[in-house]
Amino acid sequence: MAVFLLSFSPSLLVPPSPKVGRWNSSILSPPALVLHLKRSIPRVNAAAGNASSALDSDFSNELDAVSSFSELVPDTVVFDDFERHALFQYKLFFFFPVFFPKVVVGRFLFSFIHCMQCRFPPTAATVSSSFLLGLCSLPDTKFKNAIETALADSECYEKKNPSERESCFFNKALVHVGADLAKLVPGRVSTEVDARLAYDTTGIIQRVHELLKLYNEVEVSSQCLLFKIPSTWQGIEASRLLESEGIQTHLTFVYSFSQAAAAAQAGASVIQIFVGRIRDWARNHSGDPEIEAASKNGEDPGLALVKKTYNYIHKYGHESKLMAAAVRNKQDVFSLLGIDYIIAPLKILQSLKESVTYPQEKYSYVRKLSPGSAKMYDFTEEELIKWDQMSFASAMGPASEELLAAGLEGYANQTRRLEELFAKIWPPPNV
Repeated sequence: MAVFLLSFSPSLLVPPSPKVGRWNSSILSPPALVLHLKRSIPRVNAAAGNASSALDSDFSNELDAVSSFSELVPDTVVFDDFERHALFQYKLFFFFPVFFPKVVVGRFLFSFIHCMQCRFPPTAATVSSSFLLGLCSLPDTKFKNAIETALADSECYEKKNPSERESCFFNKALVHVGADLAKLVPGRVSTEVDARLAYDTTGIIQRVHELLKLYNEVEVSSQCLLFKIPSTWQGIEASRLLESEGIQTHLTFVYSFSQAAAAAQAGASVIQIFVGRIRDWARNHSGDPEIEAASKNGEDPGLALVKKTYNYIHKYGHESKLMAAAVRNKQDVFSLLGIDYIIAPLKILQSLKESVTYPQEKYSYVRKLSPGSAKMYDFTEEELIKWDQMSFASAMGPASEELLAAGLEGYANQTRRLEELFAKIWPPPNV
């Protein structure tokens, strides 16, 4: 989603610009505005309120209709690797400049020229094992020096245990590439925490501290960083403790309300729900009470979880930002209007831009999620408990258990593959 993430803190690296209202791309291009972009997300001025009133303005396309729910945040960045390696799937988060929702372009074959034409510039990043594997597969990339510098690190070189040496290389590579990304994007860089630590709270915290120390050594401020942690109970507890230290976390693999509510109670900066994966599971399985309850009410289970989580966060004063991932079509986007962020494939954004329509013709462009409507949402007593490990485990249904396990296995396998690759190519050439 990996270049990602978000900028939530008020600290700035570039002075804020005056409000520009609705962005007219024919008047101001992203390059003309990039110098005015700050590292924090501007305050949204759209009304918090009426989630049932459709917009009555005329729009040239559906993307205009979606973007009319908030101010635009024009920005851009140039990666020359996009132009030279346009056929490589970089797994980038491209934040399209729209609030309510904040649309994010996810995994897609991308080129710089296409990026500029479509106005979908990357503004933030996630560095992960899969991203590093992709970089290592390229013959030449602007991140090559970062990888080679990590593999030539004397601290790692001195470790006699091969496993410890490979882990050291992995951490150094994450940070060196993350540091390069931090120079290229105006938003935050989210760094993956080893999924093999998912059930080890102390291990997660120790790893984040190690990564943060390495980032400090290369002069990347903690204000530019998030740390991506799986939403096991141990991961959520680690998030709580890290957030209490002022270290911002991004909890991923959220597939149930118990995970989402516990993450909000922990104060996680970002909570990421995978809408499409929940829907896919529901189509091929049964026996999950949470999914069956949503289906009984005529709701899509993935969208229903996002709605419930958003309402929980806003009704009870939690500060977490909510992100919807794995959206599969435009109707998903319209159903999520009001959420903080949506990770959407480029093809959906292109389709929105290319679809000439008026609100009454196809969809009623309505803010589906708002703090005002959240106040009206009813929760059961069981959902409003202070979550602990026992209640968390008992509330996890088969869908969240299976999807979480599958996600962790995939991340762990990518990390192992990367470490094996580092073991084969170490020491790097020209060192």
